[in-house]
Amino acid sequence: MFLTISTTGDLGRPATDLGFLLHKHPEKAQTFSTSHGTAHVFYPEASAERCTAALLLEVDPVALVRRGKGKGRGGAPDAALAQYVNDRPYAASSLLSVAMSAVFKSALNGVCRALPERVQAPMPLRIEVPALPARGGAELVRKLFGPLGWTSVDAVAVPLDEQFPEWGDSRYVRLVLEGELRLADALRQLYVLLPVLDDAKHYWVAPDEVDKLLRAGEGWLAAHPEQKLITSRYLSRRWGLTRQAMQQLELVRLAESDDLDVESIDNAVDETTDTEEKPVPLAEQRRAAVLEALRAAGASRVLDLGCGQGQLVQALLKDVAFTEIVGVDVSMRALTIASRRLKLDRMGERQAARVTLRQGSLTYTDKRLKGYDAAVLSEVIEHLDLPRLPALEYAVFGSARPRTVLVTTPNVEYNVRWETLPAGHARHGDHRFEWTRDEFRGWAREVAQRHGYGVDFVPVGTDDPEVGPPTQMAVFTMTTADGTAKQSGNRTEKEANAA
Repeated sequence: MFLTISTTGDLGRPATDLGFLLHKHPEKAQTFSTSHGTAHVFYPEASAERCTAALLLEVDPVALVRRGKGKGRGGAPDAALAQYVNDRPYAASSLLSVAMSAVFKSALNGVCRALPERVQAPMPLRIEVPALPARGGAELVRKLFGPLGWTSVDAVAVPLDEQFPEWGDSRYVRLVLEGELRLADALRQLYVLLPVLDDAKHYWVAPDEVDKLLRAGEGWLAAHPEQKLITSRYLSRRWGLTRQAMQQLELVRLAESDDLDVESIDNAVDETTDTEEKPVPLAEQRRAAVLEALRAAGASRVLDLGCGQGQLVQALLKDVAFTEIVGVDVSMRALTIASRRLKLDRMGERQAARVTLRQGSLTYTDKRLKGYDAAVLSEVIEHLDLPRLPALEYAVFGSARPRTVLVTTPNVEYNVRWETLPAGHARHGDHRFEWTRDEFRGWAREVAQRHGYGVDFVPVGTDDPEVGPPTQMAVFTMTTADGTAKQSGNRTEKEANAA
């Protein structure tokens, strides 16, 4: 199998700089041993104006079968000429990707001490792969490479036999990519997409393949329109690994959309600690208050938005009145802990059908969250920056629009009663704000008015006559056009005030 990488230049920036970036001297032909054959790197042309590097991989079919113990594409049913005679020696596949990672390792990582400025700069590139197996045809090739910044993606199907055109095309294409990209980006794209197009790998896909995919896909895979297909095929359709990779890519996408680091988003839970407030009885009182309000509202299908470690989801599962429970959180670590807490892997089929854990940002609309009886935001809003609250408000009250919404948040006035809390400090290091009762009620009333809800306020914990309760809860109930509350066990704010 064979591929070439070409670039152009001038005397000021010679094309032979390609040799520095690839760490392979243009005046030498070099040979490298791989686990399945021999890789050769040489330069058919090397001048200041144009330079071409070629990678030729000579595959040993016998070594492929011996190392694979008869498994993989070398012995798969669609290799029609059996184990020792097949397309592996000439078709660009995962074998070529592995050879690239071994021979061009520094270039893939974007490392070049001799010309560090060239590593970060796009350069004119022309990459040619004469025989690329494409399960999905030339159209899929264009769909995969088209969104990646190439000005030209020329994928031409190779006929089965040029002498007999009526036989049609083979599953191979001749691929030529042209455009201005960083060399490291181009190599990473090939590293991932060659085995994706071939739709097979010559080795067993282990969990560490997820990390390889995320590293090679950094900067382009999270936003790729064919992300799901790429991830599934690269991981050989191992659904557990595919789901793990997709969740991580979604986290990357959310971080990029808010111009944040992934670590700053996925920090909702420290696995060595429990984020419940101290003393613990207050957390239990808060869950009890939420459950009581949900039962009073007659809710059976409930969203726990910002579910964290899954304490509320666990409590909801104990009551058969709640027939469908969806926990949503942006942090995969939180969802992983919640899954362990709920013992989802050992849960009975009927019980498991009642609960779903889903990664998502509460500041983005999600059509999957529409149509539920109730949504709970328990100790969630204070973890958002104030400028993000309108986005959460619209996503929950404007888009999802559950019949009942419960929002709990700390009452900052009560903080003086915490003996261990220094004056002026928030209860949790990640709290972006903590509201007084008047501030919370003012916000809740405005939200209710904007979106057609009535609102009632419920104290949670001991209601101190001077500073109020430690936790304050707003119960939003959707109203009809004439402003009266829909059937619910909760009173509207209008009724509560009248009382």
